[in-house]
Amino acid sequence: MQNQTDNSQTGDRFVASANMALLVLTGSMLLVMVTRTEPHPALEFEIFALGPYLATSLAIGSAAYVLAARGAPDAMAITFVFALTALVSYGSQKHVDAEISRTWPEVVVAQIAITVIMCPAMCREIHLMRPQNKAPML
Repeated sequence: MQNQTDNSQTGDRFVASANMALLVLTGSMLLVMVTRTEPHPALEFEIFALGPYLATSLAIGSAAYVLAARGAPDAMAITFVFALTALVSYGSQKHVDAEISRTWPEVVVAQIAITVIMCPAMCREIHLMRPQNKAPML
């Protein structure tokens, strides 16, 4: 597995690990929804079809994990999309949710994983956008 911008393998290992964490959390949430295990407030107000959404998120996450684990050049793009799908379930809006006292562990772990994915993805894009022949601006 190799990093897309240099020969370091650490970045992709962290991203692949963050992908796996989000996959496990999303899969667990799908199981919680299907078995109607509490707490699961999403069953009370269904804005969209939550089951198919979580299944789609799992499919994107699986592809992201495989690409990141293999060091594919386009891994960060699909990984970024996967992180965006996870924000629907684990974004900052969860901190004002009435159930946060019961769901905070999954929210915290997911937000750490999303940060591990988003930061390198944005840094790589900023690096790619910077003109190659100019000195970096301070």
